[in-house]
Amino acid sequence: MSEHAGSAGGRAAFGANGAAAVSAVPWGRLPAEVVDPLRPHIDGVAREMIEWIQQRIPEYARPIDSNYGRKMWNAVRRAVSDFLVVATSPDASWEPLRDIYAEIGAYEARKGRSLESLQTAMRLSGQVAARRFTKDATRLDWSQETLGMLTESLFAFLDAISEAAAEGYARVHAGPGDRRDHLRARLHALLTGDGLADRVEITRLARSAGWGTPSTIAVVAVRGPGNAPPPVLPPPVLADWRSHAPSLVIPDPDGPGREQLLAGLGGLRAALGPTVDLSRGAVSLRWARRALDLADTGKIRADGLVRCLDHIPTLVAAAGLDLIESAIPQRLAPLMDLTPAQRDRLVPTLLAYLENGRNAAAASQHLNVHKQTVRYRLASLEDMFAQDLGDPSRHLELLLLLHSWQHLIEHSDP
Repeated sequence: MSEHAGSAGGRAAFGANGAAAVSAVPWGRLPAEVVDPLRPHIDGVAREMIEWIQQRIPEYARPIDSNYGRKMWNAVRRAVSDFLVVATSPDASWEPLRDIYAEIGAYEARKGRSLESLQTAMRLSGQVAARRFTKDATRLDWSQETLGMLTESLFAFLDAISEAAAEGYARVHAGPGDRRDHLRARLHALLTGDGLADRVEITRLARSAGWGTPSTIAVVAVRGPGNAPPPVLPPPVLADWRSHAPSLVIPDPDGPGREQLLAGLGGLRAALGPTVDLSRGAVSLRWARRALDLADTGKIRADGLVRCLDHIPTLVAAAGLDLIESAIPQRLAPLMDLTPAQRDRLVPTLLAYLENGRNAAAASQHLNVHKQTVRYRLASLEDMFAQDLGDPSRHLELLLLLHSWQHLIEHSDP
């Protein structure tokens, strides 16, 4: 965040000198007595925002006493202070603030950081402020109308400074056709950012960027091409190659011909998240990144594009792996007393038997092992587990524990 973030002075708000979209917002409606009790808490709020940001955005996880940490502190604290001015000042110029936040965006661009991360940090800061306002409403005896006006002003302010930062970011990369690229980058950030994306804003940006608004999307997490230029993908794909963790937004991923949209990825390792509503791209991206991490470590076998919906048991188990690792010694205790070689035979046999509807013949085909061998192993397993193998209430649990043991913990092959 920019070293200039703390240099703007004076009272600033969004009035006649601001952009039309900004000046349409009813700024300065709150009396000073509502906002003044918040001013002593500026440092505490800024500190909480920074902690929230650093927990969720690896790019910004720097020591607060580092050079960048101090810049970040100045920028966040300045934004909190600026908002408290805006909330009570309807008649000052927006231009000084536009310049400040445009410079923040330009600084991030010059340092090679992503616009997505910067705008996500702004949204996370808004979440912290909104939570604080809810608590302050009780402490300060605000009416629902007052809380509503303050919250509305907060998110309008965040939209405005995000817009200014994006303009500054775009200026660094100015060139032919760059406005369209800039709009597509903003649209990608909005669709994949934390929380529910605003559908009205999505539609507005999509129209400006010449991107047909789909009913659903899926997000692809990609391991970047390193020093090589990124692949050129078809226009319907919104790509972010600048981030430390690149991703792609695929419109209407279940429609006909959508496979061709990703044909240009070549040999890049990638994972396709689940199809979601237009406002829930962050969910698709989160699962895509988890699948890609598991593919990197060999816990998901990846030949080409990894599809989350092909690996639901592994993804769900990985999300609760600490619980599963704690449960295995108790729930699968009979297997714990065996030698590793014995477990390597019996665990995949029992898993294949359960996965194939308790059909020994189908399990033998799956394992490529003779039927009699499978039946011999199953007889041993039935002795170990007594009635558990025939208990329907244990079926799903056994499947999950055995699947996790084989694919996430032991990595044994049948």
